[in-house]
Amino acid sequence: MMLFGKCRVLGFSQLLKPTLIIVLFLPAAFLLGCVAHEEPPALAVRTQQHASASTAYAEEPESHERRSADSSTLAYPAPAPTPRPALTWRSGATPAASRLPERQYLPLFVFMPPTRVYFPVITHPWQTPTPTPRPAPTPTPTPPWPEPLEKPGRSKLGIHVEWNNSPDIMEFIRRTKPAVVKAAGDLGFLAEVKQVSPSTVTVARLGQGPQKFEGDPVMAARAFVAQNLEQYQRNPAVDYWEGWNEPDVLGRLDWYAAFEAERARVMAEHGFRVAVGGFSPGVPEWEDFPAFLPAIAAAKKYGGIFTVHEYDAPTLDRSLGAGLPGRPYHPDRGALMLRYRWWYEDFLKPRGLVVPLVISEAGIDGAMGNRPGPEGFGWRDFTGYWASQGLGDDGVQAYIRQLAWYDSQVQQDDYVIGFAVFTAGVITDRWKSFDITDILRNLAIYVVEQQ
Repeated sequence: MMLFGKCRVLGFSQLLKPTLIIVLFLPAAFLLGCVAHEEPPALAVRTQQHASASTAYAEEPESHERRSADSSTLAYPAPAPTPRPALTWRSGATPAASRLPERQYLPLFVFMPPTRVYFPVITHPWQTPTPTPRPAPTPTPTPPWPEPLEKPGRSKLGIHVEWNNSPDIMEFIRRTKPAVVKAAGDLGFLAEVKQVSPSTVTVARLGQGPQKFEGDPVMAARAFVAQNLEQYQRNPAVDYWEGWNEPDVLGRLDWYAAFEAERARVMAEHGFRVAVGGFSPGVPEWEDFPAFLPAIAAAKKYGGIFTVHEYDAPTLDRSLGAGLPGRPYHPDRGALMLRYRWWYEDFLKPRGLVVPLVISEAGIDGAMGNRPGPEGFGWRDFTGYWASQGLGDDGVQAYIRQLAWYDSQVQQDDYVIGFAVFTAGVITDRWKSFDITDILRNLAIYVVEQQ
């Protein structure tokens, strides 16, 4: 038995009708009650001019005695003109005290059934599109060695060797008979260099401690030679010995010149010849170079040579034609590469102090400041940049073409013995981007073609 009779399930439309009636009836009843009640609200808003147009304040209520529960309607006055008025709240307002504006009613919101929203159903796993693979650059094939030269050719390209750790180093020397080989650290193989290429000029530098510009430079030079004399005597295949590497001579070139001059004299007493200078790229300044002339004069007197380092980036010819501060323009001189021409043309030739020159380090070095191009250090870091600049997709050949340009320049100066490309025989990660060991065959082909 069913207590309340038969039950049935009502549909949504049947439930909606009574709901709408209730929703519509309640606001209407409320509004009718408001119209019938004529007592003004107990809380009204009045405007009052304030000293500052940007600041409003409220007065304290005068009385709280006439506030009632059924007189709580808040009416808003019409907007006041500029300057903006302050609002003052007063309780216990009477009909005669202020005129209320017309009543304003809030809009009526009617309940509406929710709208159905449909979402797509993913029936298979999302797959990330496979990017189009970019073809890897074609590696430069390893060419065969060229036929060896019977005698040195016109090229003045030589190599700097950190360590003789590859058979390609000596093979390059056998095939090309280079103008110069510079060794730093590992010196024993220079004896073999002299055997296979007697005309190759060998320059060497020993490892060294801190370079201290302290005390008497003459005494410092004597101590330096005495400290290394045994190493000099063990390596008779070295033609010229460098002293300090890229000294920081700013403001102390006089001291360094005296040091180098005495080193040349003392080394000559022991039967050795020196390479004075060893300056880094961009050093010294033009106006400072005269202070170094005593060292050049000593090198000339004792059969020595002058050495400098020349680098640039992102290309070797980047600073060609760049002048030095206060000096006239010379299109065949550079601020970095071919900087040596400033010294020979402006100082050494006029004074009769021309000595042979070896650029004992040369190549691409991204450490040069104030330059264009990407970040990087050795030539390997710039092959992509060269390709983007139309210098060739083959980075090895792009580098060799730049070295060929430099070679063509130094060939014009008969006082230049040669330049040593930095570096073969790399043994530390520090110089990996400079490494030329695996392109020695390519360099050999170039040198042989210059005969």
